[in-house]
Amino acid sequence: MKAAASIFLLFAYSVLGNDQHHFGDSQETWLSKYGKQVDQPFSGPLAFSHLAYARCLEDESVGFDIAVLGIPFDTGTSYRPGARFGPFGIRSGSRRQRDIRAYTLAWGNNPYERGFRIIDCGDVPVSPFDNALAINQIEVAYSSLLARSIVSEAPVWKEGALLAKDGREHPRIVSMGGDHTIVLPILRTLYKIYGPVSVIHFDAHLDTWTGHPGAATEQSLITHGTFFYKASQEGLISNNSIHAGIRCKLMGLSDIENDESVGFHLITSDDIDDHGVPAIIRRIRERVGNNPVYLSLDIDVIDAGLAPGTGTPEAGGWTSREVKRIIRGLAGLNFIGADVVEVAPAYDHAEVTGTTAADIMHDLLSLIVSQAPPTKPNEQPRYEL
Repeated sequence: MKAAASIFLLFAYSVLGNDQHHFGDSQETWLSKYGKQVDQPFSGPLAFSHLAYARCLEDESVGFDIAVLGIPFDTGTSYRPGARFGPFGIRSGSRRQRDIRAYTLAWGNNPYERGFRIIDCGDVPVSPFDNALAINQIEVAYSSLLARSIVSEAPVWKEGALLAKDGREHPRIVSMGGDHTIVLPILRTLYKIYGPVSVIHFDAHLDTWTGHPGAATEQSLITHGTFFYKASQEGLISNNSIHAGIRCKLMGLSDIENDESVGFHLITSDDIDDHGVPAIIRRIRERVGNNPVYLSLDIDVIDAGLAPGTGTPEAGGWTSREVKRIIRGLAGLNFIGADVVEVAPAYDHAEVTGTTAADIMHDLLSLIVSQAPPTKPNEQPRYEL
């Protein structure tokens, strides 16, 4: 018995010794032995989908066609703060995404392989102490980036030059909020280039109220629930904008009358049950037409059970799958920018909201680079169905 045990130990030592020898000389460098230092989904700098990251506001030599931009502002909220951590939460939720593995069956493409240079431009360093200053900082930042020339040699979006007042193609930005107030300085910037724009607004709330009770100063009238009213007063938006997913409680029909005066029609959350996704897509496309279009998506358009990490949750929302299908159906409109806002990680659970927001960000990038809604691949039979 002892002899058998000794033979086993000798054999095990021999195997382990050979296995250790298999890894070679420990003095060999990582690069020569294993190659590039590739980030795992759970490692590396926190850039959206592991994209190239640059401080674009600081380094004016950085060029791009489409930028992902964080705007960590949340001092315009009326209920729970915390969306200043939204850009961080969305980037964290995007860690399993990357440009080399971004093809989706739903879109039928990889947005990073369409000839556009897409990078993460970091965050706008907004003041958390002075809202007037912060809003100006956002406007200056957005204007600075839109003023740059695209880097692609060939036009990446010919309609952009036709829509712009100066006749040239400008970069486009997909922003990560931040609370919804950030859209006001964005619209101010876009107006300078395109004139009044149509807005497709995914949200549980109207955000066209004239002001919150107790507002006593001009600045206090600008919040995440009033910015569209202010934008309308400044002539920044056209009279053919539309809400999608509305289900908030109102003061009465006077809120709807005011909303219409601002320039919006609305689609309620229940309309998806009564009319279906195709009818909603058709209604949105007909409403905005061929105008320059800005898409703004408040994460609370999704039901609070599926996206709890937000400041003003509402029950009875759409599913993430329904929202994604509607977004795909809007491809081919004249999108000049987009955003995902109101992600507040402090109220999230297991990063479900951050992951959902990151996936929708991917959809928005696919939307911007697509000329038409994706078609179903009928040539690929799916026997499992």
